[in-house]
Amino acid sequence: MSTTAYDRPMAGRTVLVTGASSGIGRATALGLAVLGAQVAITGRDAGRTEVAAREIRSAGGGQVDAFVADMSSQSEVRRLAGEVLEGLPRIDVLVNNVGGYWNTRHVTVDGLERTFAVNHLAPFLLTNLLLERLREVGTSRVVTVASNAQALGRIAFDDLQGAAGYSGARAYNQSKLANVLFSYELARRQGATGVTANALHPGVVSTAFGAEDPGRAQRLLVPLMRPFMKGPAAGAATSVHLASAPGLERHTGGYYAGSRARSSSARSYDEAVAARLWQVSEELVSLSGFRSQKTGHYAGAGLRTAGKTGRYPRIVQ
Repeated sequence: MSTTAYDRPMAGRTVLVTGASSGIGRATALGLAVLGAQVAITGRDAGRTEVAAREIRSAGGGQVDAFVADMSSQSEVRRLAGEVLEGLPRIDVLVNNVGGYWNTRHVTVDGLERTFAVNHLAPFLLTNLLLERLREVGTSRVVTVASNAQALGRIAFDDLQGAAGYSGARAYNQSKLANVLFSYELARRQGATGVTANALHPGVVSTAFGAEDPGRAQRLLVPLMRPFMKGPAAGAATSVHLASAPGLERHTGGYYAGSRARSSSARSYDEAVAARLWQVSEELVSLSGFRSQKTGHYAGAGLRTAGKTGRYPRIVQ
């Protein structure tokens, strides 16, 4: 039986999925590869990322590019963006999937609280550095994995880094609200450029999420809840839908769960908070000075490539 466009609707399109060496990210990349997309993934560990790339290639039959970067480091995000721009002539979809939960406060190499750095600042920086490439294809999508934890979040501008008093849950909720605010603000800023931006809740999924530094409640409750949690493929379904559904080409500024549009929290619709968060985020990632005076976008400016000792391998399968 011959393969048709109906069988592989993503054929000819390139998708970059961050945090795709395991869990929801890997399932998202695999699902899109099966739909015909050329997939590129990122992961923190070279070995695990290579294994994921091979699995995705086996399932989809197409090319898989793999990039290795620690998304908690801004220099790593910039290096990653540089390698992606060098290696991918086009990007049709960017899935900001990377994220984590840490029960205790960790400080990154940039002096920032890890949850806020990985969950919000990393996708904020990477998206802005890749925006020009996304715009070049005419119609492209930015899909950001948030969580219904956004409903419990509040942007504490007076203590974004949790220095005055840290709570893993509070930091995570804040970062997920930041994901939604970022996605809505990106949609407003891109307007008629052809770049759409949507956020989503994947559901409660059985993965190793948060296992690096779990809280007491997580250690006690997750084993009991695991039989009732979604598997990674089900958790990835909304990401795959937003990345590939033909009817969503011009839908932007939405929040989705179960592959359907939903309402997010009242705080997430505060445009003044979203604009302020954008400005603060620009300052925290030193992006403000790289804005193009002509286009108003960043066009990959400010990229820094690590030297030989600081460079991680790019894996092509």
